[in-house]
Amino acid sequence: MVSSLDGYIAKKDNSVSWFDTADSYEDGVNGTEQDAAEFLKTIDCYIMGSRTYEHALELSKSYGWAYGDVPTIVLTHRKLPVSRQNIETYSGDLDKLVNERLKPNYSNVWLVGGAKLAKDFIRLNLADEIRQSILPVILGDGTPFFDQVGQDRALHLKSVTAYKSGMVELCYEVKKQ
Repeated sequence: MVSSLDGYIAKKDNSVSWFDTADSYEDGVNGTEQDAAEFLKTIDCYIMGSRTYEHALELSKSYGWAYGDVPTIVLTHRKLPVSRQNIETYSGDLDKLVNERLKPNYSNVWLVGGAKLAKDFIRLNLADEIRQSILPVILGDGTPFFDQVGQDRALHLKSVTAYKSGMVELCYEVKKQ
């Protein structure tokens, strides 16, 4: 998840124009598109919330479908348009989805968004790690990333990367309870 320093993932109007920051951190590493592409190759399934899916569909009109042919499961209780063979919708028990469908078939499942989906997976102890990229901006209001998880959750810091753009990526292992 990408967030502001104060923990918001979108402005109140759901815009993410603040992703484009002009900061510079001299000691940071270069984050290249090639690095991102290599990482994305390791993902063999995406799980996506319905609002994130609708936003991705809208962006795909201008930029193409960002998730390629990788299987994508959209979690929703609504009837949504599905125009690609690799996309399916799911409405049901998340524990069953993870343990009966995902774990036997995929080794690297990526939760694409949003905050409610992340909260549900963390609360149900279904997330193995949390990657949070913090941009050098304070929004002051909007959609919070960790809103009302409802319980303490122990984490183990796996890695920290500071980029020349001023973004910091934190990767935490979620300790199982």
